[in-house]
Amino acid sequence: MLGPALGHAADSAPSPIAQSGSTTTSTAALAKSILPQALTPAKADDYKDPDLWARIRSGYAIPDIDNALVAKHVQWYASRPDYLARTSGRASLYLYHVVQELEKRGMPTELALLPVIESAFNPQALSNADAAGIWQFVPGTGRDFNLQQNMFKDERRGVLASTDAALTYLQRLYTMFGDWQLALAAYNWGEGNVQRAIQKNRALGKPTDYESLCELMPAETRNYVPKLQAVKNIIANPAQYGVALPTIDNSPYFVAVDKTSDIDLAVAAQLAEMSVDEFKALNPQFKKPVITGESTKILLPKENAEKFNLNLAQWGRALSSWTTHKITSARESIASLAAKLGTTPEVIRQANNIPPQMRLKAGSTILVPKTTATAGNDIAESIVENASMALEADRGDARRAHKLSGAQRIKASAAHAVAELKSRVSRGNKPAVSAHGRKRR
Repeated sequence: MLGPALGHAADSAPSPIAQSGSTTTSTAALAKSILPQALTPAKADDYKDPDLWARIRSGYAIPDIDNALVAKHVQWYASRPDYLARTSGRASLYLYHVVQELEKRGMPTELALLPVIESAFNPQALSNADAAGIWQFVPGTGRDFNLQQNMFKDERRGVLASTDAALTYLQRLYTMFGDWQLALAAYNWGEGNVQRAIQKNRALGKPTDYESLCELMPAETRNYVPKLQAVKNIIANPAQYGVALPTIDNSPYFVAVDKTSDIDLAVAAQLAEMSVDEFKALNPQFKKPVITGESTKILLPKENAEKFNLNLAQWGRALSSWTTHKITSARESIASLAAKLGTTPEVIRQANNIPPQMRLKAGSTILVPKTTATAGNDIAESIVENASMALEADRGDARRAHKLSGAQRIKASAAHAVAELKSRVSRGNKPAVSAHGRKRR
């Protein structure tokens, strides 16, 4: 988690949602669960204040805690206005949607602040445990909650799917424990761990409420709820802590637009009259230069959505310039493939994040520029769902050297020696190491 307890960098996302013991219950069934002490869902029209922070405050419903850890984290956040400003800036894109979804489910609105603790509202946040997105789902738990993860997209990063999954998971945990503080601890630590802690205290005749179980929790979880309480306190009364919260409008930031064919990410941004970075901020789930799928939604600010539809109607050109290619032989190199397709190895490497000195293993599926033969074809859904890529070190130079004749090897060796001599001469009197004995970079 973010904050002083573990000394993490301000914008990192160090803690994942713990893998749960069993999350096979369908999300539809979970969404229909009857929640103890559930709130009455509110409507946006009930809130006349133009500031979304006020709307969040009005829906606080989790009992407060007040201890030394809360005070410590309040001080940490309040003393970092630049951090709060950056986090609020990112949150302004997604927060209205999160609050609206919480109200639809009758859930406490301070849960909308949980991504402050999880990821600082950074959808690109990735923890050491491979937890991703503003809600920090690890891959397994993401799959349990139907978040698609394939070569083309990772829905753990997309605001719509990940928010639905996170709120469904939190509902499940609240139904399990009947207590929001324990539900939050389980969200961070895993429900099985919280259940075992409850059983341990129960066997000893001790209370099983959140604060009574804290001593059994690891440091990260012990600080988790106090951090949310600290942020909750600051949002409730920023002036008390000398914090000036940037205004976030109590209105939708984005609308969802359906797309019906493959479209290059850069083309989608151009049609919406947005920069690629602005487009990616709302659509961080897309991992490749092309957005695939016939029923995929993209998120755009309302005015940009209108521009998108208008420009799309007048486009009159191909929307996608990418297709896929499957490597069928270990002998097929990136260079030979690029030559056959009339492109460069660098274009293929960049589109597929293939590092230098690495080659593709047979069976890999990669993204390549379209040719006239594939110009009108979209990438099949079966390929999107099943495509994978495997790399290995490119030892082509060593193999080619081994195949040289004796005379060719002598010639290559002489050329290498000449190059080395020229390199030494060119260095002249330049020192090879610094005064402290370290190699120069």
